[in-house]
Amino acid sequence: MLAPPLQLVDSFLLNYTVGDVLLLGFVVGILGILPMRSLRVLGVHTISIGALLLIVPAAMLEPNAGSFLGTAFQYKIVGIVLLALAPVLYAVGRR
Repeated sequence: MLAPPLQLVDSFLLNYTVGDVLLLGFVVGILGILPMRSLRVLGVHTISIGALLLIVPAAMLEPNAGSFLGTAFQYKIVGIVLLALAPVLYAVGRR
């Protein structure tokens, strides 16, 4: 018998963490910002994702089978790097 669709989605999402979703959202957001050619918007987007990676509890970032990074600490480091990069992008942007 076939499993209901929500169970299929749930079993797929159990392999990923909140950090994976945030990183995927970061990449998809960059693809959406590129046609605008605005470094200021990219800076705001970068600082928001970086702040979220730092605010999310480490227990929600513990890696699963399909995780992009190996430890919760690596997700926090990526958040710090994004927070350091974002003000530069914002300051360089003209519009």
